[in-house]
Parts: sequence; C-alpha cells; structure tokens
Amino acid sequence: MSAPAGDALVLDEQVLGDALREAAARCGRLSDDQLRALRRRRRTVTRAAGGVLGAAGALWLAAPAWRSAVAPPPAAWSRTLATRAGERGTLTLTDGSTVRLNGATRVRVTYRAGVRRAELLAGQAFFDVRHDAARPFTVVAGRTSARVLGTAFDLDLTRRQVALSVYRGAVGFDPAGTRGVVVRAGYRSSIAAGVASAPTRFDANSPDWRAGWVDTDGMRLDDLVEVLDRAGANVAVPREPLASTRVFGRFRTDRPRALLGAIGAGFGFAVAEHDGELVLEPH
Repeated sequence: MSAPAGDALVLDEQVLGDALREAAARCGRLSDDQLRALRRRRRTVTRAAGGVLGAAGALWLAAPAWRSAVAPPPAAWSRTLATRAGERGTLTLTDGSTVRLNGATRVRVTYRAGVRRAELLAGQAFFDVRHDAARPFTVVAGRTSARVLGTAFDLDLTRRQVALSVYRGAVGFDPAGTRGVVVRAGYRSSIAAGVASAPTRFDANSPDWRAGWVDTDGMRLDDLVEVLDRAGANVAVPREPLASTRVFGRFRTDRPRALLGAIGAGFGFAVAEHDGELVLEPH
C-alpha cells in the first residue's frame, strides 16, 4: 500500500490485483459482478477516509484559536453567609478574594459581568479583595458604601455607625448619595448620621478581632457591648446615660465580665448577672 503526500488510505491498483488473485486462489475465481462491487467499495472507502482527515485538519487549525481564547466570564453568582454569636466563618469567592466574618455577622455577595458586590447586613467582616480593574469591588453596609479595586479592609456595622479600617490599598468610603473620603492603608474612618469622619491613623500590625482583641478608640459603650456579644458574651444593651459613654483603649474580648467590670470601676457602674445575662447597673 502506498500513500502519496497529501493523500491517505488510497489503494494501489497492483495491491488490489494481488489481493484479488489471492482471494481467487483461496475461494475460487470472483465473478464480474463481485469484482465491480469491490471496486465500488474501494472508491467509497477512499472518499470516507479523505473526509475524516479533512475534519481532523479542521480541528488542528481551530485548536490554536481555542487555546488563546479568553475564558468567558462566570455566570451570575450569589452567596449569603451568616454566623452565630461566638462563631466565625470564611467565605472564599470565585476570584480568590476572601471574606472573614466575625460572630453574629451576615454577608451577601453577588458576582456578575463587570460587578463584584457585597452587602454587610449585620456584624463585622474583614475583606481581602483580589485586584481587578475591570470589576471594582463594592461593599454596602447600612447607608454607606466602600469602593475598592484590590485591597484588604475591615467593616464594622453597629447600631449607629459603620467603621472602616484599611490594611492594604485604598478604599473610597461614601455615605449614601454623596462622596465621602478616601481611606488609605493604616488609616480608619467612620460614618454616622450620614457624615464621614476624617481618616485617622491606627496600627495595622496590632491584633484585632480576628485574634480576640478590640481597639475601642472612643467607641460608645453600647457598641462595645455589641462587639462583646459577637464574641459569645450575653450582655444586655445599657440604657442612657451609660449607653453613650465613650471608651478608649485596647482590650481582649474573651473575658467580657472582667473587662466590663474594669470599665465600670472608672465610669460608675457595676456588672451583675441575671438569668445568664450580664447587666450594667449604675452605682
């Protein structure tokens, strides 16, 4: 059998004749009709082989374009993650970004073409966002929004404010319906009553809630109670005037009764326990 360049499975006349003579020797001479049928089958096999090779050639030519094509964007993707008090959780997103949730926290994330959006519905979360200039990452918390490309930052949603701390990159931090401030790495800001505070420095290397610490930095006492409750404490929300007391300092969150007792010694309240709940009682 010979195969001229560019062809395939072409049967040589001499080879066909030899095969026919061998068949005749074994089985007797073939009739004229049998010979004509064999030749028709030869032409059919040759055409079919050429078609198969043509298809293979088309696949090979198309392959380079397929290998270099950009993968289509993923379909719309949405996920909600929630934790109970005393729990923590981590959500890894489709682009490799991560969201770490504090206790008593709820986050909803939605990805679709050109959009990366998260909603902090309750609690506190740390976002580590992969850079993607074509799809900015927006986080909505209460009536505020944070706009980023690629950065790491913490958002804390409490009863009266949203607090932002930036650990890497920069974040546009906006009250609803207006531009706010740009907060860069090593700075933090908060939005309360629709107003963004001027960014102030903080130590981004100090341990935070992820390691069981809280930096109050003038936090209201009722907001501190909320932070402690996320860590698993069960503290009744204090009433005024205790609720609006401002607390300064860094504290561990794993011994809430001792912490509140130390603060109460300076602010004139005691910590009592009723039916498993800690209650702040003015002296």
